[in-house]
Amino acid sequence: MGIQRDRVRFNVGGKIFETTATTLANAGRNSIFGAMFDENWDLQSNITTSTEHFIDRNPDCFAILLDLLRTGELYIPPNIPEKLLYREALFYGLLDHVRTAKWGSFDGNTLHLARSVQGRAPGDGTAIRAGPDGGCCVAHGSMVHVYDWMLDEHPPINLDYQRVNDAIWVNSQNIVISACERLGRDDGGMGLFSTSTGELRYKFHVTHENQLKSFTGGALSFNSDFKLFSSCKGRSNEYGIGVWDQVTGKQIDFFYEPPGWSLGEADKLQWLNGTNCLLVATLFPRKDNCYISLLDFRDKSMVWSWSDIGAPITDERRVRDAIAMEETNSVCVVNEYEDLGFMDLRRSAGTVRWSSRSRLMKGKMPDEPCYPKLALHEGQLYSSMNDNISVFCGPDWVLTSRLRNSYGGSICDFSIGGDRLFALHSEENVFDIWEGRPPPIM
Repeated sequence: MGIQRDRVRFNVGGKIFETTATTLANAGRNSIFGAMFDENWDLQSNITTSTEHFIDRNPDCFAILLDLLRTGELYIPPNIPEKLLYREALFYGLLDHVRTAKWGSFDGNTLHLARSVQGRAPGDGTAIRAGPDGGCCVAHGSMVHVYDWMLDEHPPINLDYQRVNDAIWVNSQNIVISACERLGRDDGGMGLFSTSTGELRYKFHVTHENQLKSFTGGALSFNSDFKLFSSCKGRSNEYGIGVWDQVTGKQIDFFYEPPGWSLGEADKLQWLNGTNCLLVATLFPRKDNCYISLLDFRDKSMVWSWSDIGAPITDERRVRDAIAMEETNSVCVVNEYEDLGFMDLRRSAGTVRWSSRSRLMKGKMPDEPCYPKLALHEGQLYSSMNDNISVFCGPDWVLTSRLRNSYGGSICDFSIGGDRLFALHSEENVFDIWEGRPPPIM
């Protein structure tokens, strides 16, 4: 790069600022300042030290953002409303810089409870999903409430009494929602919705023998090739995993459920980038038995599978959630007492190696417990249990931290994304926002 140290002069709302090309280059190519540089990161030839660039925006916020570009640190004076600064940062294309400086790096062992938000309806939340930009959505019955990264609520998405099963963010502007089919009506399935207006953009259809079929959409996942996956439960043969182009909404594949197995009622889907396979997990109590498999859509094969069919089942060994960990070629499972179990992906139909390093909760379950959920993020394993979330680290997955907020009852779901962890409580429909602590300003 040939960044020159030429001075650049701005007039922002009548106030004069001077800075250097080096400072402005810190804003990145996608910022409003990116157009001032050529492909070699030199200032454009028409920009000189005598050129004054007028911007009709708030000068106080510009001063804060310019200092952020100079130092990498964010200091917001008490007289500046945060939402005003965020609005200005959005105009300049510096929102990611502000978020990074405000929240710090994401580490489960250093997260702090930043805020709790009271939901719109009491209890029985279905799911919470973190958005890519630090927002989230909360599914509750037939409603999905969408929040941006400032936690301002957008118009809710109403599915007209169709119960929501899952939701997944395509990007910060669009979200896919799966819902139950209602008997006697050609509805259910999945749709792509605008996160800002709640408008339905288009529906995803299932075709069987060249005929459109009504179905219940279940667990969702997608990959980097813009393919969307969903478990599907139809009225006849439409049981399995459907695949759609998430850009056009067109169905491009379908993996039919083999006899004696369960795919169409899956609780979780997880795309594995390294192996180009899809983890499909159907768990108790949705089914009497647990079914976990890896599907390869390139040749329509099930390359790995495990089930507890035929095994003596006790509550201590009943799998409640599962997640694949590609770096260790294993699948992690959890029981209702938060004991972790591990299976080797290199051995099909192997046994679960259980570990009780977390803590045994037998005999201490609350009156209305929520089953544990698992998540993997940047090499750390997270497991929810009652009103807290445990963090496990290292090659032996040692319990290193717990995140707890006792208000709202047990945690029924949690999600990580946009450098935040969101935890949804079951009793009061409260969700918590956990963030990293920003580095101290020296």
